[in-house]
Amino acid sequence: MFDSRPNRDAEVVLIGRSNVGKSTLMREITGHSKFATGGSPGVTTKPNHYDWTSEDFVITDLPGFGFMSGTPKDVREDIKRNIVQYLEEYADNILVGILVVDGKAAVDIIDRHSGDDEIPHDVEMFGFLQELDIPAVVAVNKMDKVDDRDERLDDLAERLGLYPPWQQFDHILAPISAKRGTIQPLNDAVRHHLHEQKRDDLFKFF
Repeated sequence: MFDSRPNRDAEVVLIGRSNVGKSTLMREITGHSKFATGGSPGVTTKPNHYDWTSEDFVITDLPGFGFMSGTPKDVREDIKRNIVQYLEEYADNILVGILVVDGKAAVDIIDRHSGDDEIPHDVEMFGFLQELDIPAVVAVNKMDKVDDRDERLDDLAERLGLYPPWQQFDHILAPISAKRGTIQPLNDAVRHHLHEQKRDDLFKFF
């Protein structure tokens, strides 16, 4: 189990498959460069926490789940189980769960793993956040590599059970490019949910 969490009352978490750019996004949000990123999946194996003691607030980048080249299946399952337990344990403290997906590949990955006995990880995690009553924002990353932007976002919305056009869910779907520093749609979506929970005091972080 991940046991490194600072004792903070309010939290925003980043969740997602390996190699979708969570750590890059974490650096972009916090303006802090200490978070390890890499071209190979699975660089983050334990949570990265960035906390503001004075604000009683922490942002957490949880390890990537799903397939990781060179990582045994039992290790991947352990990581996913730990993520699930972490979200369950701190659900009351988590103000927003940011599910980060790769805008170019997400729909194809979801379709590839959609079978009678299989729910794709991203869809499953999105549903799990809803089950826990954690407001979810889907940060659709790497959108600078996507040509058919609206069509791709509509397809993703549909896979997540949101009726297209995607624009009516701009508080849930946030097209971004973390590497390019284009994350304003995510900040707007996160602020929407913070405002709903009367936490406008945390706007300064987004």
